[in-house]
Amino acid sequence: MSALTTSQRLNWKTIALCALAFWFSGSLLLDLVLMPTMYVTGMTSEPGFATAGYSMFGVFNRIELLCAAIALTGILALRNNRQAIDHWAVPLAIGLLGIVMVYTYGLAPEMSALGLQLNLFETTSEVPAGMDQMHLEYWVLELMKLTGSGLLLNQIYRMGK
Repeated sequence: MSALTTSQRLNWKTIALCALAFWFSGSLLLDLVLMPTMYVTGMTSEPGFATAGYSMFGVFNRIELLCAAIALTGILALRNNRQAIDHWAVPLAIGLLGIVMVYTYGLAPEMSALGLQLNLFETTSEVPAGMDQMHLEYWVLELMKLTGSGLLLNQIYRMGK
């Protein structure tokens, strides 16, 4: 009675695949549709954008944390069940979780703090000096995240074929 039957076990392949696919598609939507639209329409130069951006990206970063944790759990469960998963999948999943933690607890709060307009009487808003460096860091991490999650998606999808 201690062992679960096959039908009672969680299908970790499907769970990890769905979490990674949702995360990957959400990231692409944010990077290729939402962010360029906000930039082209001038929303990024509005005084309240830092606060609104932090709220929006804060929610998305928490969803990313959840997806990364589910994907890592799924990969660990698959590896524990002796599934044919490559040896690099676990370190890659841990690295992806690390990238999302840097976004959530490092870059997003710092970028938001730099972009806050604290003087209500100032009419012009300049881009702070450190913001360009943080944007570069964000895009490098984002490319690493998309590449890594794409590799994991491919690895899990090919499993069991």
